[in-house]
Amino acid sequence: MFDVFKIVHDNWALLLIGQYPNGPLGGLVNTLVLSALALIIAFPLSIALAIARISPYRWVRLPATVWVYVLRGIPLLMVIFWTYFLVPVLIGHNISGFTTMLCTLVIYQSAYLSEIVRSGIQGLPGGQFEASRALGLGYWRTLGWVILPQALYNALPSLISQFVSIIKETTLGYIINVQEMTFAANQVNNQLLTKPFQVYIILAITYYCLCYSLTRLALHIERRIERKRQGSAGPASAAAAAPLSSSEPSR
Repeated sequence: MFDVFKIVHDNWALLLIGQYPNGPLGGLVNTLVLSALALIIAFPLSIALAIARISPYRWVRLPATVWVYVLRGIPLLMVIFWTYFLVPVLIGHNISGFTTMLCTLVIYQSAYLSEIVRSGIQGLPGGQFEASRALGLGYWRTLGWVILPQALYNALPSLISQFVSIIKETTLGYIINVQEMTFAANQVNNQLLTKPFQVYIILAITYYCLCYSLTRLALHIERRIERKRQGSAGPASAAAAAPLSSSEPSR
């Protein structure tokens, strides 16, 4: 146990930010930056895919469905290799490991995030869409002003849980030399040589604390959304029951 604290004390900067500012940013900070960028960039694409998946037009719905099913049916490692070798061919020059992993996560996570958004949309009562159209709102304004805000709010816990998955998936960037947390831990292990168990225990504890904290946050938000639903349902039920009680004859 003393070795663990000593390793953290001697190498905390490398594990946290890599070789920065004397080298590239790495470590835990780079893992969070990579994960956050992947989520932010993939999110608009996932909304477009979700809308395409529920489109009444087959020529829109079918390509989106194929995209989602293909990406969800193949390992992430294979997508990393495809991106690593294919993107330089398409753009004519090599790209960094960070950019390769970012492109991979955006492509891969767009399929999973789109299913979360689609479930949020389809989980809303169908009457809301019909009521909005009856009030004169067009299809796109109904989606943008009425349906999507509610769907994304309800899907927020699932989106945070998916962010946890993205953080864990960044560890695969190690195979293409992405300067993330696992890569930094391996650098520490190469320096010490004789303490791999302690080094990777530190790595496991770091990932666990980070992911567990985000999971608890998702659970807290989910409970808050549930309480808000119950609170809004309570007054509605009382209002519906009030006319019935007032119509009863007095005795």
